[in-house]
Amino acid sequence: MAEPLPLCYLNGAYLPLTKARISPLDRGFLYADAVYELMPVYGGRPFRFTAHAERLTRSLAGISMADPHTREEWRAILGTLIERNGGGDCYVYWQVTRGAQPGRTHAPLPHIPRTVFAFCAPLPASGAEVLERGVACVTAPDSRWARCDIKSTALLANVLLRQLSVDAAAAETILLRDGELTEASASAVHVVLGGELLMPPHSRRILPGTTRGVVEELAARTAIHCRVVPISEAQLRAADEVWISAATREVQPVTSLDGHPVGTGRPGPHWRRVYEELQRYKRELVGTPW
Repeated sequence: MAEPLPLCYLNGAYLPLTKARISPLDRGFLYADAVYELMPVYGGRPFRFTAHAERLTRSLAGISMADPHTREEWRAILGTLIERNGGGDCYVYWQVTRGAQPGRTHAPLPHIPRTVFAFCAPLPASGAEVLERGVACVTAPDSRWARCDIKSTALLANVLLRQLSVDAAAAETILLRDGELTEASASAVHVVLGGELLMPPHSRRILPGTTRGVVEELAARTAIHCRVVPISEAQLRAADEVWISAATREVQPVTSLDGHPVGTGRPGPHWRRVYEELQRYKRELVGTPW
């Protein structure tokens, strides 16, 4: 991953990232008592800001915190940060912790000033090899906590699961729980079977992905029928196509799963239609309000 861009935002100030400091008693540091968002930016224009901001508010509510900023305040904070870092193609990461309190206690949850932090970094691009050959993934049991619908900074389980794919020289770890597909360690998973695009139902077991929502919309634009249904491990392994999607991945074709080819072992035609439609959609948005 490329190094972050030089300026960050911390509690009302824009400053060099290397100068940013938080208290060691911050509950985000001690307990991962915090939530976050990560949003792609194309040509200086944030992509799906409203969906990301709404998810942040839902995640905060899930850990008994009110959003410290209005939608327009977030728009101003993040827009200024992106502009001061030169705009272009990047991603912006922002998080809210419960804040720093004297001492250390699990409960009661304190009413203290929140810590708000944001930074930008270059947006990774899918190389020609990924678009031509796809990516390899491995599977693993889903060992994460019971509230995966909250975009919490408590990501240790995700980190360890993602390391499994690194160890296997693969791109992602696709997760299974009770014989069904949930998602991947840091991506949503889409399955094409019998010409239909299938996705698992939203629940506390998976994060409601903003990029997943985009993929659903673009599939409809390209006349691909979508269904949200439970997907068994057998269906995943028998799929004609498997895709992973995330803010920093867009949508990528999975052509190998646990060392076995997915479908023909090449990126499939349904993926290519959606991928190309996404590129058209991004061009449509250039210069429009966000």
